[in-house]
Amino acid sequence: MFATTTKSDGVALPDLYEASIAELQAGLHAGHFTSVDLVKAYFARIEEVNLKGPMLRAILELNPSALEQAAALDYKRMSEGARSPLHGIPILLKDNIATLSSEGMNTTAGSFSLLGSIVPEDASVVKRLRKAGAIILGKGNMDEFAHFRGDNLPSGWSGRGGQNTNAYFPNGDPCGSSSGPGVATSIGLATVSLGTETDGSIVCPSSNNNIVGIKPTVGLTSRAGVVPISAHQDTVGPMARSLTDAAIVLSVIAGKDDNDNYTLAQPSRIPDYTEALDLNALRGKRIGVPQRAFSNDTDIDEAVNVAFNRALDIIRSLGATVIDPADLPSADEISLSTNETVVTDVDFKIQINAWFDSLKTNPSGVRSLADLIKFNDDHPELEKPPQLEEQNMLIRSEATSGFDDAFYEALAFDEELGKTRGIDATLTAHQLDALVLPSVRFTITSPAAIAGYPIVTVPLDFYPDNVAIGSAGPTTFYPAPGIPFGLSFFGTAFTEFDLIGFGFAFEQRTKTRSKRKAFAAAIPKMQLKDVMSQG
Repeated sequence: MFATTTKSDGVALPDLYEASIAELQAGLHAGHFTSVDLVKAYFARIEEVNLKGPMLRAILELNPSALEQAAALDYKRMSEGARSPLHGIPILLKDNIATLSSEGMNTTAGSFSLLGSIVPEDASVVKRLRKAGAIILGKGNMDEFAHFRGDNLPSGWSGRGGQNTNAYFPNGDPCGSSSGPGVATSIGLATVSLGTETDGSIVCPSSNNNIVGIKPTVGLTSRAGVVPISAHQDTVGPMARSLTDAAIVLSVIAGKDDNDNYTLAQPSRIPDYTEALDLNALRGKRIGVPQRAFSNDTDIDEAVNVAFNRALDIIRSLGATVIDPADLPSADEISLSTNETVVTDVDFKIQINAWFDSLKTNPSGVRSLADLIKFNDDHPELEKPPQLEEQNMLIRSEATSGFDDAFYEALAFDEELGKTRGIDATLTAHQLDALVLPSVRFTITSPAAIAGYPIVTVPLDFYPDNVAIGSAGPTTFYPAPGIPFGLSFFGTAFTEFDLIGFGFAFEQRTKTRSKRKAFAAAIPKMQLKDVMSQG
C-alpha cells in the first residue's frame, strides 16, 4: 500500500513519490483533484530539486503548454469521460523524442547545435500518447546524442543540461543515456517517462534509479521522430515505478507505423500488456542464466553476486526451473567483437544527416555531422567544458563511407552473434522461456542490443552502505552506498508479454523499490494537497 497525504477535508491523496497511474486516475475520476493540480504539483516538485537543493539536473525544460492541455483534458473528462488509462496523466520525454515546436519545447538530444530547431511533426509515439490523453510534461536530460558523442564522457551529461546525477547518493551515477527520465521517475517528478535504448540506455538508468524499464524489440515501437543512432538497434520504451504502469504505457505506444518500416514486421496483433501482470507467470517456466556473459565482466561487485543468487532462489520459489549455466555460445565473441561499433558508426552518420536535413529550420546552422563536429569545436563554452571535451565517436562516425561491404559483414555477424548463436541458440538448446541477469553493465545488454531483442528490468537491490565508492566521471560516483541495481529478463523477438509477466511476479514477491528511498535532500516535499491549498 503506497503512502498517502490528506487534504483539509480529510480526502486521502496519493503521495507523488510513488503515485501510480491507477491511483491518479481514481483520484481524478472521483474529483479529488484535477490534471491541472497534477501538473502544478509536478512542476513544483521539479522546482525543488532540479536546479536547486541537490541540483539533480534531471529536467531540461518544462512544457509551457502543459497547464493548458491539462485544463482541456479535465474538461473532456467531465464532458465525455476518460479516453484511456493515460487520460490527464503527465509524462516526461527524453529530449531526443520530437515534439512540435508550437507547443513551446525544443528537441535537442542535449546539444546546443539543435536548440531552436523546428521538427516537422511530433514523434509517432508522442502522437499515440496525445491520442490517449496523456500530457507531455517536459523533456528529460540525457547523455548528449544518447551517448554517441564521446566514449569516455560520463553518463547523464549533456551540453544543454549539464551533469544529471542520481537521487540515491549525492552526485551518484544516474547511468544513461535515458538518465533524466530515470532520475525524474525515481522520485516522482513525473508519473512515468519515455526513454530510448540502443544498447543499455533504458535498462541501465532504470537499474541505477530503482525503477522499471522496458526495452522493446526493435520494431515494436516506432522511432519516427526520434533523434537516431541506429535503425538496427534503436527502440523507444517506458520507464516507470512499477511494471503495471510500464505495461499501460507500452500498450499505448506499441504498434505499426508507416513512417518506420521496422514496425511493419511486428505481429499483426499487439496484446494488452496489462494482461501479462500475473503473479503466477513464472510457474512452470524455464529460466536460463547465461553466466559467461556475466562473468566476462570482472568489475561486477560481490554485492551484486549475492543479490543475484538470492534472486535466483526467489525465481525458483515462484515455480520456475532455473538452468544455470545456460550460456550463449557466442558470449566470448560478443565481449571481443567490434561489429556493433562498425554498424552504429555507419548508421549514425547517415541517419543524423537525414535528421538535420528533415528540420524545417535550425538556427545553429548545423546541417550535417561534419557541421556538428565543427560547431562543438567553435563553441567550447557551450559544448566543451573542462574534462568533457571528447567527441571521438562523432569523428569516428564522420570518417565512415556508408553502407559498404564492411558494414554489411558486421551487420550479418552481429545478427549471428546476437540471435543465431546467441540468445535464440541458448533458448532452443535448453528449452528456455527467458534468460535472466543483473542489469548492472552494458555487457549484459549487448547480446539483446545487437539482436534487437527485448529486455524487462525490475529493481533487485541496493549497494550496501560500506561499499567502496568508485568514480564514474569527473564528478559522479559508482558504485556508491544506496545506489540501486536491477534484474533483467530477456528473450527472443516480441516476447515482451512473457517478460513482463516474469518481471511482475518477481517485483510483487520482492517489492524491492519500497525498501529504500532517495537521500533526504533529493526527495521533493511538494504534494497535491500543497498545490491545492494555494488555490
